Amino acid sequence: MREYSNPPTVAIPSTGNLTDDVVRNAVDTPDRVLFSRPVAEDQPWEDVSAADFRTEVVAVARGLAAAGIEPGDRVALISRTRYEWTLLDYAIWFAGAVTVPIYESSSAEQISWILADSEARAVVAEDAAHLERIDSVRSGLSALEHVWAFEDGAVDELVRLGETVAEEEIERRRTQAGPDDLATLIYTSGTTGRPKGCMLTHGNFETELGVAVHELQRLFDTEGASTLLFLPLAHVFARIIQVGCIKAGTRLGHSADIKNLLPSLDAFKPTFILAVPRVFEKVFNTASQKAAAEGKGRIFNRAAEVAISYSRALDQGRVPLRIRAQHALFAKLVYGKLLTALGGNCTYAVSGGAPLGERLGHFYRGIGLTVLEGYGLTETTAALTVNLPDAQKVGTVGRPLPGTSVRVSDDGELLFRGGQVFTGYWRNPEATVEALSDGGWFHTGDVGEIDDEGFVRITGRKKEILVTAGGKNVAPAVLEDRLRAHHLVSQCLVVGDGQPFIGALVTIDPEVFEDWAERHGKTGTVADNVDDPDLRAEIEAAVEDANQAVSKAESIRKFTILAEDWTEEAGQITPSLKLKRNVVMREFRGEITDLYR
Repeated sequence: MREYSNPPTVAIPSTGNLTDDVVRNAVDTPDRVLFSRPVAEDQPWEDVSAADFRTEVVAVARGLAAAGIEPGDRVALISRTRYEWTLLDYAIWFAGAVTVPIYESSSAEQISWILADSEARAVVAEDAAHLERIDSVRSGLSALEHVWAFEDGAVDELVRLGETVAEEEIERRRTQAGPDDLATLIYTSGTTGRPKGCMLTHGNFETELGVAVHELQRLFDTEGASTLLFLPLAHVFARIIQVGCIKAGTRLGHSADIKNLLPSLDAFKPTFILAVPRVFEKVFNTASQKAAAEGKGRIFNRAAEVAISYSRALDQGRVPLRIRAQHALFAKLVYGKLLTALGGNCTYAVSGGAPLGERLGHFYRGIGLTVLEGYGLTETTAALTVNLPDAQKVGTVGRPLPGTSVRVSDDGELLFRGGQVFTGYWRNPEATVEALSDGGWFHTGDVGEIDDEGFVRITGRKKEILVTAGGKNVAPAVLEDRLRAHHLVSQCLVVGDGQPFIGALVTIDPEVFEDWAERHGKTGTVADNVDDPDLRAEIEAAVEDANQAVSKAESIRKFTILAEDWTEEAGQITPSLKLKRNVVMREFRGEITDLYR
């Protein structure tokens, strides 16, 4: 059993809670800009100072108290990423209550389960669509007393409601919670089975951020540091950045429109961003496709190869003169345009939620955007490990954060222990016992390795390891990551458990396909072209490239292109863009069977 521990480097507060950051900011730096929020499309962003934010939070907290919300009560939030989400999150804590985030894309059934299981007394939604879903299940929610919506003036309504509540009452409630008290119930997105509520305390967040903000000081504490949140705040990854920015006094913006993200980035000009790998893949694929449409495909491909070679050479400590010269040329012709598209000031990015892929990591570092890949789960308050600006190994998820230990069990599963590990699942002792072993070791369900320097590499999911008829163990994630790197590929599922060889189901990105089809003289949709020789040749090349990462016995021998992409709306993708393998396996069992006929 291999183990690696990183000793603590900072002292974690033994008293207080997350609301202390808001109070401290308002007292120490009242005029400091903590947020910039969009007013209208044709107007500049409006700044919110530390003092103003505290005033707004207290006013909304008074409204919650007036509505009868008591310390320890659960209040749900279902909305896209926006300033008001953060405002309500802290107001709930100021009122002494517990936040229960729900993905805004959740179905009525999912909303019903979370509200019922958490026994939420109130829910703040975003718009009429959310209200409709809540109303359809409200009759079965005996604990639910209040439903408000941002688009119906929820913030103003709560402020008016709380005018009779004394600020002293809010201060009394705010200071009641300590590190061991529950801050939030975050329900897992549920790739399998019903979501479970992860109990995260104020102390879990304080441990995570006390260390992470210190270790990532170059991101959070530099002059003019800022970031634009566009991931859903129901995801622990975005939530930890939100709390980290408030703790560090880093300017924070919100954007819910990922499809039109580039204009927001151009207007906000963040110094760092965070995203899941699919976002980085889409940026790369869009740039590649645009270059091809303009007849500059060969130039872009060469520029990408040079960027990757340049980054790999940095790891070796010496960049060959030829690569250095080519890199300087492409920095002017190609790389600068990509960085400008991210706002022009962005030099760092944080990637999590799924494996980024070594090739993509080298590409971005090679163009001047260092992507710091990390690893964590909802149950661990986000990051357990992370690559740092001065301690990075592309292709790994970094070393454990200070105060965190990692262990590889005999069957290859990664186990972690640290102050950011959750206290258990809400009212589910059986699942808690299964996840936490003696000594506080959390069983991640992921398979991985630790090198001699303590860097962790994720190689797959324990329950997703395929065993072929020949007895070969295959981790599908390695192949899937490489396949998704191709500009035409949206999603893929590698199969072959108990079969004579490895196969794959592949979906095509419909947006990219339109440009590709026009350039290749194709008509119709993806469904009309699944057997087109040129399209199959493109995917065949992607498969061959993916196979370079594995042995012959693990390689994909056969693949099928599907007529439609997998989406969150259709239930095959989670809100955090992870593939629901069991759902896809069930819905496409016929296509999988056909691979082996």
